[in-house]
Amino acid sequence: MSVESLVLDSQGFSLWIKRDRKVMLLLEQAERDGADIAMSAATIIEVSHDGLDQARLNWLLSQVRVESVTKESARRSAALVKDAGLHGHKYAIDAMVAEVALRLPGPTVVLTSDVDDMVKLCGRRVRAIGL
Repeated sequence: MSVESLVLDSQGFSLWIKRDRKVMLLLEQAERDGADIAMSAATIIEVSHDGLDQARLNWLLSQVRVESVTKESARRSAALVKDAGLHGHKYAIDAMVAEVALRLPGPTVVLTSDVDDMVKLCGRRVRAIGL
């Protein structure tokens, strides 16, 4: 899996927090390859809940590049939804993840629970690995 950038959606990040074996192996390989590991700031909102290991969350956030949601990135995300012929809040956070993946240096991989939506939003420009 030789990649320049690896992006986590909420499932990818949640599984990293839980030390999921598959995700840990993929992240270790990405680190060996020198890949940049990133995620959208919106992902933090999506993974947060009462039972979350806050100390682990904070440590992992220090290990990953967290991309801010700005007016410009939100507009690009909205354009991805529109260009894919999609509509509604169901795609909002996926579009923010896709926007991050599309602007990082490639080749780029997204670790995602929703490969179909990521493919609709990114096309062939990003490889989606299902979790």
